[in-house]
Amino acid sequence: MTQHSRDTPQFYLTAPSPCPYLPGRHERKVFTHLVGDRAGDLNDLLTHGGFRRSQSIAYRPACDQCRACVSVRVIANEFRPSRNFRKVMARNADIIGEQRSAVPTSEQYSVFRAYLDARHRHGGMADMTVLDYAMMVEDSHVETRIIEYRKRGPDSGITGRGEELIAVALTDVLSDGLSMVYSFFEPSQVSRSMGTFMILDHIARARRQGLPYVYLGYWIEGSKKMDYKARFLPQQRLAPSGWLRIDAQGDTASEPQD
Repeated sequence: MTQHSRDTPQFYLTAPSPCPYLPGRHERKVFTHLVGDRAGDLNDLLTHGGFRRSQSIAYRPACDQCRACVSVRVIANEFRPSRNFRKVMARNADIIGEQRSAVPTSEQYSVFRAYLDARHRHGGMADMTVLDYAMMVEDSHVETRIIEYRKRGPDSGITGRGEELIAVALTDVLSDGLSMVYSFFEPSQVSRSMGTFMILDHIARARRQGLPYVYLGYWIEGSKKMDYKARFLPQQRLAPSGWLRIDAQGDTASEPQD
């Protein structure tokens, strides 16, 4: 009995709270802890079932009479950048993405703080201290990486390293893809479309690593905050019947995928 309880995840349900995406609605989440030697396998399994990771917690919306939050993953090997995406990549040709272990730095926190103050001043993360940020990065029992995006410098061609830190992505490595847990960027660089660029870079990284998907989290139809996720096609969206393929914006989902 003891062994069974230790290896079997326990799930919990949060109390209702105001929905941050759809005004006038409330959200609830089901969650479990990701700890121990099997945390990576459990994170893989739950991500396939529509969960997201936050530190050592895996969660999924469990709202009464609402199924607006839809898990989205890009089919990396079939993705072809549109003209607008190619423009974003060209605009950031001077950026180097450096993958490293999930270790927080004061430089990262400086960009994170500026991002929150400019974009999410009244959000749930607005009061995060440097210690809170360190926990967000370090409190992981799964394979997690930090990707730092820096401007090229005079010696970058020799060293392979950039200079000024522009953006950061916290990313989980799954058995079948990359899951973008959280990303942020220097708000003064808004003209670069860094949020879009980081997704494009992750798609390229997944392809190089032979991983079929890039998980983008939840998409909500009609939410301006989430509209951008629908542009990365082809993609799959999780429905009660399984992962459904979408080839163009406005398409009806095709048959369930594995």
